[in-house]
Amino acid sequence: MDQDEALMALDNIVTQFNTYEDFLDSQITTVDLYYLEDESLARQLVELGYRGTGEIIKRADFEARKAAIEIARLAERTQKKALTSAGKDLKDNFLKALAVREEDNRNGKVSLNQQKLDAAHTLKKQLASVIFIRDKNSHGQEVSGYIDYAHRLKTQDFEVYFNGKRRLLPRPTDLSFYNWDSHTAVCNSTPNYQVIADNPEGLLFKYKRDRKILNVDPKAQPGDNSTRIPIQTDLYIQAIIFDHISRRKT
Repeated sequence: MDQDEALMALDNIVTQFNTYEDFLDSQITTVDLYYLEDESLARQLVELGYRGTGEIIKRADFEARKAAIEIARLAERTQKKALTSAGKDLKDNFLKALAVREEDNRNGKVSLNQQKLDAAHTLKKQLASVIFIRDKNSHGQEVSGYIDYAHRLKTQDFEVYFNGKRRLLPRPTDLSFYNWDSHTAVCNSTPNYQVIADNPEGLLFKYKRDRKILNVDPKAQPGDNSTRIPIQTDLYIQAIIFDHISRRKT
């Protein structure tokens, strides 16, 4: 049995039994109890591997895996509650597109149900979306820019955007910002992306985790493991979402 199969077998046992004692009891037969006449002794013999009808699992391994699974369940439950798009009646395509990507950008990973199960333990995937928006600000000035979605989620409450109280617009603190009226241009690297502004072919973003280049030029391919998705929306003059999925073996 290889490592992945062993882990899967352990997970099956851990989820099947509430306690390690329950697991030991499942290995004890009525014949064992008849001859030993001591439940505690029967459990000890199973734990040591002298008796039992199934696989030998150490108490420490059982309890450690039990704790890890419980932590993962609590984290998943907390994360679902933390999604600001959850339960919202989203009408516009742009907000729907953000909602679909919120959990993975918050978690910094691609959900397991989007991965091949045979690679889940050896290939770690991470989604990092970049949002391009062009529209007019509250002063009537046309602005545009690129937003690191994962970074914004960590630094700002998106409740106001998903409930329609405010519109998401680029800021001078985002990956890039341009005010078409004042000709103010600003670029900033984020924890996820490094800005390459001196490229003769146009603006580029390098994802720091896998060092892949995201090319936002509409006439060029977006790059390895990246997609460019124009969004039909009534909220903005123009909206595009770039999805980059990094793949790194662990």
